[in-house]
Amino acid sequence: MDFSRDHIMPQEAELREGEVAIELPPPRDAALIFIGRIRTPWTSRLETPRQGRQDGPICRLEVFEPFVPAIKGLEEYGNLEVLYWLHESRRDLVIQSPKHHASTRGTFALRSPQRPNPIGTSTVKLVGIEGNTLLVRGLDCLDGTPLLDIKPDRCEFSPQPEAGES
Repeated sequence: MDFSRDHIMPQEAELREGEVAIELPPPRDAALIFIGRIRTPWTSRLETPRQGRQDGPICRLEVFEPFVPAIKGLEEYGNLEVLYWLHESRRDLVIQSPKHHASTRGTFALRSPQRPNPIGTSTVKLVGIEGNTLLVRGLDCLDGTPLLDIKPDRCEFSPQPEAGES
């Protein structure tokens, strides 16, 4: 799949009542590097859960070379933060009408995948590591989603007491 172009599914291109789309400025900033691909059971946004669950299905984070050595040490953590590129999302909505809500809201007041920079995040439970693949639970993205980054969950790091504190 070519991730260099914005791809909008026909049923998702329609505006709901009250939504506002803008003409996007030309891109001129950062260039992202996809470090891998995510494998999930979902091929349509209509079947993808709104939020991932840590008792959900096992999904796979396939890490590409030359980034495979970067997974060393992840087995020490129970939870990870995963960042991914929502490649099938609209990028032009500034006002959205969430499903099952009567009012509209600004994009930044929502966790909608429709965003100017469609970066998704999930806190996942690490189930195992098989070579270059992390087995996790807790994702909510489409099969084939580009992987941007993996980090230990910040909750895994406890502040250390200052010297003299108990």
